[in-house]
Amino acid sequence: MLHISGAWQRAARGAGLLSPDGALAPTIFAEITAAAVRHDAVNLGQGFPDEDGPIEVLDAATEAIRSGVNQYPPGRGMPVLRDAIADHQHRFYGIDLDPEREILVTAGATEALTAALLALLDGPEDEVVVFEPYYDSYAAAIALAGARLVPVPLRWPALEPDLDDLRAAVSDRTRIILVNDPHNPTGTMFTADVRQEIVLLAERHDALIVTDEVYEHLVMGAAHTPISTLPGAAGRTLTISSGGKTFRTTGWKVGWVSGPADLVDAVLAVKQYLTYVNGAPFQPAIAVGLGLPDTYFDDLAATQRERRDLLGAGLTAAGFDVSIPAGSYFTVADVRPMMAPGEDASDFCRALPERVGVAAIPLTAFVTAEHRAQYSSLVRFAACKRTDVIAEAARRLAASAL
Repeated sequence: MLHISGAWQRAARGAGLLSPDGALAPTIFAEITAAAVRHDAVNLGQGFPDEDGPIEVLDAATEAIRSGVNQYPPGRGMPVLRDAIADHQHRFYGIDLDPEREILVTAGATEALTAALLALLDGPEDEVVVFEPYYDSYAAAIALAGARLVPVPLRWPALEPDLDDLRAAVSDRTRIILVNDPHNPTGTMFTADVRQEIVLLAERHDALIVTDEVYEHLVMGAAHTPISTLPGAAGRTLTISSGGKTFRTTGWKVGWVSGPADLVDAVLAVKQYLTYVNGAPFQPAIAVGLGLPDTYFDDLAATQRERRDLLGAGLTAAGFDVSIPAGSYFTVADVRPMMAPGEDASDFCRALPERVGVAAIPLTAFVTAEHRAQYSSLVRFAACKRTDVIAEAARRLAASAL
């Protein structure tokens, strides 16, 4: 593809997939998943569940298909889903939204994030402050928009941001502070002090805040607190989430963005020329999910806590230092005791499916090239699989240390 010019190069380079000679590499997720299949390994790499969601949600989708809900939905999303999102935000967080103007349904959270970044960034003078390591699509979308990514490191072992690092990263050039809480890939949940500092810095430098909250119900300790609920935040914050993680329907790709009407309109102006609309029969089904009783959400978090603890015990038994996550699907471990001489996390993860029969993702896949050395022995394991699957992975990891 050396002779093909275009914006794809910015996106690929931003995601770390473009070599200096212009060759395009596959994502680490594709590479590790292929290795897991090849070696019949337990795949704790990609963060998708291996179970279906609640029967009420599945039945609602089936009924919608059979009832003819198979054509284009409204551009902003079906009213039943926008109403359900508004009800959800009020029920869990006390946030009041106008479903007609302040909510936009998207093709998953990834489209919402990409559309928001493309809509609100305006070239190389704009900077986006991102907590590193970060979900890989952030870097690709920022690069596609022609802006500059400014990382704030989450350093081992705490994997929490230092407020001085955050203050140093935010300036008058900052257009957006991009927040992922609960955080992928580390499982960190930001403290009240960090959330408050983000808002103060955004106000001081007239920046916008874009939040990725797809793991909002996958928390194992304190309840999730959206930044938009903090004083001074609502008028400058876009909140993004989806039904994929909460209802184990990642393939449906139903997400949403909410916030001030003028910011949502800006996202719509871009989003309508990406997918236009999506997932007609799945939208009323996700609306059913958002209205499920509290017991569903409580049980979801309790199940994730059980699986986190099971995986963590296996990683500890394998001799790894483990960062105990407060939320999300993911646990990060320092795998240095099992690394061969000269290996880094990428080498380790490429060899792990054959060596141990388990697949995982190196944290180096989620960082800027300049900071790879800081994460060279850290690996992300996903605890979103069935309990018996995680137990088998834990057994294999523990056995490998004998």
